[in-house]
Amino acid sequence: MFKKVSPYIGEYKKYTVLAAVLMCIGIVASILPYFFIYQLLRPLTRGEDLEIKYAVLRIVYILISEVVYGVLYTQGLIYSHISAYNTLKNLRTSLQRKLENQPLGNIMDIGTGRLKKVFIDDIEQIELLLAHAIPEGIANIFIPVLIIVLMFFFNWKLGLLALVPIVVGLLAMGMMMKAGLAKMKDYYEAASKMNNTIIEYINGMEVVKVFNKDGDSYKRFGDTVRNYRDFTIAWFKVCWPWMATYSSVLPCLVLLILPVGSLMVLSGAIPLYKLILVMCMSFAVGPSFLKALNFAGKFPQLDFKINELEKLLEHPPLKAGTEDFKGDNLNVEYKNVHFSYKDAEVLHGISLDLRQGETTALVGESGSGKSTLAKLLVHYYDLDGGSISIGGQDITDMSLYALNEKVAYVAQEQFLFNTTIYDNILLGKPDATREEVLEAVARAQCNEFLDRLPDGIDTAVGDGGKMLSGGERQRVALARAILKNAPIIVLDEATAFMDPENEEKMNAAIDEIIRGKTVIVIAHRLSTIKNADKICVLKEGSLIASGTHSDLLETSEEYAKLWNASVSASTWKIRD
Repeated sequence: MFKKVSPYIGEYKKYTVLAAVLMCIGIVASILPYFFIYQLLRPLTRGEDLEIKYAVLRIVYILISEVVYGVLYTQGLIYSHISAYNTLKNLRTSLQRKLENQPLGNIMDIGTGRLKKVFIDDIEQIELLLAHAIPEGIANIFIPVLIIVLMFFFNWKLGLLALVPIVVGLLAMGMMMKAGLAKMKDYYEAASKMNNTIIEYINGMEVVKVFNKDGDSYKRFGDTVRNYRDFTIAWFKVCWPWMATYSSVLPCLVLLILPVGSLMVLSGAIPLYKLILVMCMSFAVGPSFLKALNFAGKFPQLDFKINELEKLLEHPPLKAGTEDFKGDNLNVEYKNVHFSYKDAEVLHGISLDLRQGETTALVGESGSGKSTLAKLLVHYYDLDGGSISIGGQDITDMSLYALNEKVAYVAQEQFLFNTTIYDNILLGKPDATREEVLEAVARAQCNEFLDRLPDGIDTAVGDGGKMLSGGERQRVALARAILKNAPIIVLDEATAFMDPENEEKMNAAIDEIIRGKTVIVIAHRLSTIKNADKICVLKEGSLIASGTHSDLLETSEEYAKLWNASVSASTWKIRD
């Protein structure tokens, strides 16, 4: 485990070593009082007088030892926590970088609940390994072992008696770990499923309430919570008897030393002072030994969590290069593109040319592959086959930064961070002036709703942009894309939430924005894309026709059907 984590410790490894050294010295100091107690008792066992000065000095030594133990052990914990939390920071940062390079589909399959558990809960548990188990474990096991060796030096028979509870305790711990490991995988899977379900339940609360699905949704919620409870209790039930055994036996090294040793003293086999010395030593060993082995019981859990961390992001990263954009122009070419979600292929050998400065519309029924085709251009996923290029340069040869500089993607559902509208728009061009942001706001037709907000553009949008309507969020996203001013624009249902009063203004703004740029547009209302330079018709993951609106009405039965359905839908109204 330490080997897996050590690459993330870096320069802070010295703090872990220093912590272990200080704690070892501290443990020695904590054990010395038992020897001073023995020195206080030894004269009494020999019938000698106990001098006041002698006794006072031993009491002072005990107090000094306790102070030294407290100072050194505390300082050791400070150093171990400095090392631990800097390591956790490095670990989270490294995982974040790996996560950024993962295909979006892989991230969505993992689920936000499991990601939250890994990045917050599971990584936090590694603090136990770094801040406690390693430095404290080393100190609390090394010194007791040394004392047990000394017991054998004073009297090997008493030393053997001291080993019996240790052996029993170790066997009990071994049984606990063996039984616990068998159920650990199921326990963590249940915890992960519960996290995902809770987050889904909270995020979908509005839909649940509107459609009166409280019962169904709460049943799923309750089932996963109960499932987690059942696995946890089942796991603990297996572990508890063994835990109770070693917790009660390990601290009691005098379990056999006291009765058997007393008989040995009575029989004259050993002097009384030796029995008292070994008993004092056993009292010093028990608590430290138990503390060390309690950490050992955590190791299987930590090992499992570290393995889960590694497995979480074992999916190959996106095939991104390091080159800047070197294309000859801004033409986009899809060449024999194949793509699958898990094991189901959804795009079947699509080839498509998008000319610079032209608008290409993708149309088709739901599930035909329109959005997937658009997302592949911004490299949300790797292809199973074929290639996508810009100006003749394969997008996998470009760095993600270079690709993102050339392409702006505006989706139906745009995520807004829990900050101000201004800051959300500024993401499109972080070095933009306020005047540039305000110009983008005006061009995206945002002023109409900004004027109603208490702080205008400096109003906080809430978690995920919940303070704004769907149409307002889309306009903010459009303003972000306008500010970015990328030469290639992907509009994936970008006006889906527009109300009829503002749709005309929005379409005018989009016409202005896309002028002279390479554009891919997906729209559910075909009337908005009938003037596109080229319309591509997709069906079940295949490109079945392409051309202008007028050409396709004559040559493509599928397009004509889609157009007629769109026209019919636009005339729907509710009768009085």
